Amino acid sequence: MKYKRILLKLSGEAMGKDGSAIDFPSVDAVAEQIALLNRMGVEVGVVIGGGNIWRGRSSGQMDRNRADHMGMLATVINSLALQDSLERLSVPCTVMSAIEMDRFCDAFTARGAKAALEAGKVVIFAAGTGSPFFSTDTAAALRAAEIGADALLCAKNIDAVYSADPKTCPDAVRFSHLTCEEAIARKLKALDLTAITLCAEQRIPILVFAMKSPENIQAAVNGLDVGTLID
Repeated sequence: MKYKRILLKLSGEAMGKDGSAIDFPSVDAVAEQIALLNRMGVEVGVVIGGGNIWRGRSSGQMDRNRADHMGMLATVINSLALQDSLERLSVPCTVMSAIEMDRFCDAFTARGAKAALEAGKVVIFAAGTGSPFFSTDTAAALRAAEIGADALLCAKNIDAVYSADPKTCPDAVRFSHLTCEEAIARKLKALDLTAITLCAEQRIPILVFAMKSPENIQAAVNGLDVGTLID
């Protein structure tokens, strides 16, 4: 294993399929990969986006604060779904929310999260940062710093970081490695620039890879070339 403690950032789309907000076979496929890591002794924290349920303001008229609050709730729903799948695989797991909702999950504290990871539990961080105007990429970078993660692994809808959108630009260049400074200077869109800046400050490497192959998670932990390394 290259990394002992990781923060895994999952796109909300990894939880759904064919227009379904939550597709349990897809959730189970992700859970099985996380279960493998847990049994290998990897300490796993997870942040899930909410895009499969809520994509932000459906029109420019909605208040941004309220729209972001709805997005935070979407991440809680996804977190509970993943927790259920993990527990059915007998993987000890806890959901910690940035917003207190003690009927559903525990309140986040860095000390509590570290203790849970050291005890062998998978920790799912819900509700983003708890504040509007921050993406779940940034929430993942923040949690990675707070738990002292060895790396931030970002499972995306794309297999790597490109110079432009490869779907619309056939000449887009695929990067296997970038420094944080290069990624910020190029204003690459695959990852939130605030997240990259925070990881640069905390010296946390970022690996961006495709979620469509769930086994990429294990390959990334083992240090294999499965996407783009930003460090």
